[in-house]
Amino acid sequence: MTWIEDPEFAPDQPFGPQTLPYGVLVTGNGPVVAVRVGRHALPLRGISGALGPRLAELVSGDSLDPLLAAGRERWQELRERLVEIVEADRAPAGANLVRTDWHTLVLPFTVADYVDFSASRHHLENVGRIFRRAAAPVPENWSHLPIAYHGRSGTVYVSGTDVHRPSGQRKAAGDLHPAFGPTRRLDFEAEVGFVCGGEPATRVSTSDFAEHVFGVALVNDWSARDVQTWESDPLGPFLAKSFATSIAGWITPLAAFEHARIPLPGPDHVLQPYLVETESWGLDLRLEVRCNETVLSRPRFEHMMWSPAQQLAHLTVNGATVRPGDLFASGTVSGPQRDQCGCLLELTWGGAEPITLQDGEQRTFLQDGDRVTLRGSAPGPGGTVVGLGEVTGTVLAAARR
Repeated sequence: MTWIEDPEFAPDQPFGPQTLPYGVLVTGNGPVVAVRVGRHALPLRGISGALGPRLAELVSGDSLDPLLAAGRERWQELRERLVEIVEADRAPAGANLVRTDWHTLVLPFTVADYVDFSASRHHLENVGRIFRRAAAPVPENWSHLPIAYHGRSGTVYVSGTDVHRPSGQRKAAGDLHPAFGPTRRLDFEAEVGFVCGGEPATRVSTSDFAEHVFGVALVNDWSARDVQTWESDPLGPFLAKSFATSIAGWITPLAAFEHARIPLPGPDHVLQPYLVETESWGLDLRLEVRCNETVLSRPRFEHMMWSPAQQLAHLTVNGATVRPGDLFASGTVSGPQRDQCGCLLELTWGGAEPITLQDGEQRTFLQDGDRVTLRGSAPGPGGTVVGLGEVTGTVLAAARR
């Protein structure tokens, strides 16, 4: 029994007491930090008395920044206290539940740096065959280190933010010169993001992963494939990726995924010592990708080769600092089957094999007006389900110069 009267606040629902993700909602009193409970949210500023001054000061503002900086001990203390509060039979003083669908979510933390990895062998093999028609589509270095690129933190947007079709240079086979204009091959990438916190640190070991990662969120790393093809040689993606990255407005605490941890299929050779995991940090995450009302794919994170702990270890092994607000993403989550691919580039095999939506229309890449939605979940304790907040975005026409 609980004082929260919400049919979706139950252990067999994604946003029951086993999940408790954090977000920032815009209310009549401005942006407030809240915890999601079913279809409702509990603003934490109103229950400061039940939290106590030490915890209340971490969530009384308009972002998660103070909480991210507080470190793992405080994260755990707050989570345990919130579980007690939401599972009690009486509401604490000042509690005021609000409907999540009646309030706007804003970006819940200040994104410091953003890094995007490539951890799926299936995705890399498919892209290599599509782009390069390579006999050996996976680069030699990929099974030895988690490859990545640095993105733009200033264009990380919260779920629900519209995305304008970007422009850039593109050059098709047979063209004498490149053309400039809106991308004709706009794509999504279904990814999993990891939000960092705690003390700034370098050379983070795989065993210290949980000390520096606060939570998990779905990410859509939008991509302009024609721009990407032309610009990526030799330095990798730039304008093809930097125009927009969407992240869910609800950040699920890493602690909620303890029962979802699994080993990932690793390489068939010895790794450098800093990449060796003493405890597996692969995650049993089940994703779903929709375009408008059509389910396009259901990728599984279990097919990834590099874990987030290995990615963070590699990110910092050269002395680079991880700090509160840093965001790194897994790269496209794709599996061995076509209906497990995490982007249209793979699903349509570079545009050669269109897919048909429920309304009968076909797609090779995204059209203006298309709405992409990513959803996800993971197994929780005792047969429960841990939810990941959805990330959505609607494609708008290219902005006028």
